[in-house]
Amino acid sequence: MTIQFTKYQATGNDFIMINNLSNEYHELTIEQIVNLCNRRFGIGADGFIKINSHPTFDFEVDYYNADGSKSFCGNGARCSVHFANSLNSCTNEVSFLAIDGVHSAKILENGTVELEMNDVTSLDKESNDFILNTGSPHYCHFVNDLNLIDITEFGKSIRYSSTYKKHGINVNCIQEMAKNEIAIETYERGVEAETLSCGTGATAAAISYAHKNNLTANQSIGVKVKGGLLIVSFQAEQNGSYTNIQLTGPATPVFKGSIDV
Repeated sequence: MTIQFTKYQATGNDFIMINNLSNEYHELTIEQIVNLCNRRFGIGADGFIKINSHPTFDFEVDYYNADGSKSFCGNGARCSVHFANSLNSCTNEVSFLAIDGVHSAKILENGTVELEMNDVTSLDKESNDFILNTGSPHYCHFVNDLNLIDITEFGKSIRYSSTYKKHGINVNCIQEMAKNEIAIETYERGVEAETLSCGTGATAAAISYAHKNNLTANQSIGVKVKGGLLIVSFQAEQNGSYTNIQLTGPATPVFKGSIDV
């Protein structure tokens, strides 16, 4: 089988995008997907995305981590919106189905993609750290200086601990830079390494920052990741929940190609 693909990146988080609206790639196996994501022997990517047709919504985002596991991916979803628009299968404003439910999104005038995330109704606290789900589970740890921590080693120590080893968890280290500005580094389950950006991680980090600093009402947090800048905005409710969460940032096609599998 020959696959036509487009490589995308979103602040350094990279994805193999496949047009599966006609179901021609429906029978791709997990083994094939893992091989395509391999940076030595395949195309190389943090994740693999099939854009599937859907009877009710504009499309379905069928997302796979590099190891073949499935989850929701904020940056991957934003790239999916841009890619689907390039296929002329949707307008600049869309609704789509993902593994965690229905999302809406729009392509802004500057080319960035604004994605509506699901509400966060609760956060758990472990010592001074926060655990929450923003479509994928995240562990958020605040540090004074990101330069003094090895995110890979720290990430592994949490992800493979007895608490999280079975199902895995993404791990974020967060440094407060200024008012409503943070920098983060992320270790991603499914990739099992540091990634240059993580959309659900940026969202989790911004909400953890708001929770830690008792912020309420409308907030917009700038999140500096190694691959660029993401903006997370939301309504911080008095009851401790977070609604109207929007993740905004670039989604950029890198190159197109074909590969035999």
